[in-house]
Amino acid sequence: MPVYATVQQMTDRFGAGMLVALTDRAAVATGMVDSALVTKALTDASEVIDGYLSAKYVLPLVTIPGVIADLCQSVAIYKLHTSDPDAKITRDYQDAMKTLRDIADGRQRIPVAGLDPTLAGGSGAQIVDRERPFTAENMTGFI
Repeated sequence: MPVYATVQQMTDRFGAGMLVALTDRAAVATGMVDSALVTKALTDASEVIDGYLSAKYVLPLVTIPGVIADLCQSVAIYKLHTSDPDAKITRDYQDAMKTLRDIADGRQRIPVAGLDPTLAGGSGAQIVDRERPFTAENMTGFI
């Protein structure tokens, strides 16, 4: 299973200070980013994303669009918080989840190859009816 963002991308976006504050959970603080904890959060976020993408796209993605990496980071940083995150982190998480629902529902598409047409909506419901027992020929005299 691919992970859609890296620890370095998280550091570039949110800063080492924030990641240290969120991940340095040792009994004696080390002052270092716990890369394993960030990687776990990114893996969990990628699994959430895959759950939404699987409704419309063939997984694993061959290329990772920037929007997917951004969504992964927004979900992961929210998940790293052990207490209530600030309003911006919460809003970014809620926006990411809305975007994922839009992708799953087909209201938004991502620029990747491999859209599976059998899962992409199709032409709607197909109804196959049984043979009709009453026809003009066998209802002679009644019609």
